[in-house]
Amino acid sequence: MRNDEATPPYETLEIGTPKDYLSDIYRIYFEVGEYQGAALKILTEYAGGKCKSTINQLAHGYEVEMPIQCVPDVVYRLSEKNIAVYQVIRYAKTDNTWV
Repeated sequence: MRNDEATPPYETLEIGTPKDYLSDIYRIYFEVGEYQGAALKILTEYAGGKCKSTINQLAHGYEVEMPIQCVPDVVYRLSEKNIAVYQVIRYAKTDNTWV
């Protein structure tokens, strides 16, 4: 469900916060210490489906589209493989929906 489809309308104070459990997708930047493509592999496996094609490699990390609630899981998976996470930045909401 997207925030504009909720009944009653979803609280705007919760959009993009840890209490945002909707399927809204955000563009998120993960700055990581990459080693032999390990971080990219984790992001690709986690994103899956059409979101996998949204991964954009940058100089020190990756941009990917996913719901805000996925961020802690991704950071956990990266840390399980001893991949350093230096920062995570949430950009704007996109028009995509998590499936």
